[in-house]
Amino acid sequence: MNTLSSDTRNKLSGVSAATLCTALYKRGLRNQTLQDVHPLRAGRGNMIGPAYTLRYIPAREDLNQLEVFRDPEHPQRVGVEKCPEGSVMIMDSRKDARAASAGSILVTRLMVRGAAGVVTDGGFRDSAEIADLDILSYHQRPSSPTNLTLHQAIDLDVPIACGDVAVWPGDIVFGDDEAVVIIPAGIVDEVAAEAVEMTCFEDFVTERVAAGASIRGLYPATDPANLELFAAWRAENNR
Repeated sequence: MNTLSSDTRNKLSGVSAATLCTALYKRGLRNQTLQDVHPLRAGRGNMIGPAYTLRYIPAREDLNQLEVFRDPEHPQRVGVEKCPEGSVMIMDSRKDARAASAGSILVTRLMVRGAAGVVTDGGFRDSAEIADLDILSYHQRPSSPTNLTLHQAIDLDVPIACGDVAVWPGDIVFGDDEAVVIIPAGIVDEVAAEAVEMTCFEDFVTERVAAGASIRGLYPATDPANLELFAAWRAENNR
């Protein structure tokens, strides 16, 4: 599992998914935002942590009866007990929310064990209860039936697809009130640093535009005078 430095984590805590997507796009990464994946509850800060993956495949009835949950080596159960502290458990549920990827009991266990968050491109059962837990959680939409009806947990800590995005174990999973973004672990430090710089400039631009300034020559800053104003604003605001 890759180590995420506290400095980089702090930088990511103050930026947005949209800004990170721009920084990733500059590096040729155009498909890093999970599609149709949403926060169960907004306004709780950013989710940041290395990916710990679980892969589901279509359930086969003769292999996926209710009794499989009695097996202590069942991948879903093992994953909940082995997800490292500070990591995000992220599930490939084939973008199918008709049956739940997990419910409140398993997500509570992840919370107690110190997971940074939980993500699925399917759905959660007990979604209202999960939304009230002290763990950041993202899914497509609520799901009532047990996952056994459609999904079969098959593998842990392997590359997966989630929300049409490739996710490798240890990639950094970032979520805010808008979206979930996957950042390759090898470039997370530089992406986080650039996102902080971009956020600083965008805060300056927002303040100027709110005060009546035109975006022409300001956003993007093609007028050198605006760069001088930005430098002065930055010094004044200790940014």
